[in-house]
Amino acid sequence: MTTTSERVSEALTRQVSKVSQSVFDGSRLRVVLLVDVYDGAQQQFLKAYEHLCNQVASVPGHVSDQLCQSIENPSQWLVTSEWESAPPFLAWVNSEEHVQMVKPLHGCVRDTRSLRFHVVRETGVGVERSPQRRLQTSPRIGDGLIRHALTFTVRPGSEEKVRKLLAEYAAPEARVDATTRLCRTSLFMHGNRVVRAIEVRGDLLAALRHVAQQPEVRAVEEAINPYLEQERDLGDQESARIFFTRAALPAVHHVTADGLAWGERCAMYYPAIPGRGMRLAELLAQYDEMVAEDPTSPVLRSTIFHRDDIVVRLLDLREETGTQPVVPPSPHAAELKSLLDGGAVHMDLVTDRRSPDA
Repeated sequence: MTTTSERVSEALTRQVSKVSQSVFDGSRLRVVLLVDVYDGAQQQFLKAYEHLCNQVASVPGHVSDQLCQSIENPSQWLVTSEWESAPPFLAWVNSEEHVQMVKPLHGCVRDTRSLRFHVVRETGVGVERSPQRRLQTSPRIGDGLIRHALTFTVRPGSEEKVRKLLAEYAAPEARVDATTRLCRTSLFMHGNRVVRAIEVRGDLLAALRHVAQQPEVRAVEEAINPYLEQERDLGDQESARIFFTRAALPAVHHVTADGLAWGERCAMYYPAIPGRGMRLAELLAQYDEMVAEDPTSPVLRSTIFHRDDIVVRLLDLREETGTQPVVPPSPHAAELKSLLDGGAVHMDLVTDRRSPDA
């Protein structure tokens, strides 16, 4: 039988090892977009940006933006924008409206890289202090992993063929470069929806490009192309860009109660009623924060992914504990259920592959 002192010791250990990353702390967001423009296309890019800027100004939660050009290389540009908090930015950047809005940029841009930061500290004359300019209260402690997911649907009736293709692919080389490696890839399906979750140590963009270039991965991607509901041509840069933009399922919350143990992996899919996906993800995040403080909880770590009306909760559970309820008990359980469109479900695990030295 576990003694009181042992339970206290375990609770303290879990407190020390707890990792929490979230977009829901209410602090302001700074978005940095690095842009590499084709030589000679600078004026075209500036015109497209000015048109886009006028549209973005009316997006809820947008505060300001700034466009800068490198003094050393005229092809390098920097776009920074400020948002009241992360959720309104994510709601916009993951929307179909955004996909259509940025299309004029594609013809003059060679490459882009987007970085998102919560504002922790701020100095300067005349800096406004108000509830609307809230700062992140304290720095977060990470575990060195970046989490990302993709989701897409296949044509009804093709599910078993797609499942077989996804289950049998050869895992790509885990090492990307000197500083980046793939740590874990998990594939899930429910009905005709596929979710692929990855964990990367290092540079996420470099890892995604590395995976996309692997012959074994390309072969599987080409094999499932005929079954996709959204058509794509991986040989066409614009077609591939739009597909993966729409398929992106960003992590909006992660909490780790025990950073040392590996557990049994499962995923729940929460379809939200239109326009309420972000609130649903926020309620699940609040619940998972409470779970992380409970030393008796079977949950070792939880990641919540969200895009539009799709919310996926990825869990690592202690061995032989079974699965968590699809709608977890919490003070907000009634509201959470009211946000679901047709109910939440466990997804089927297709494959889960982890690098030996992850």
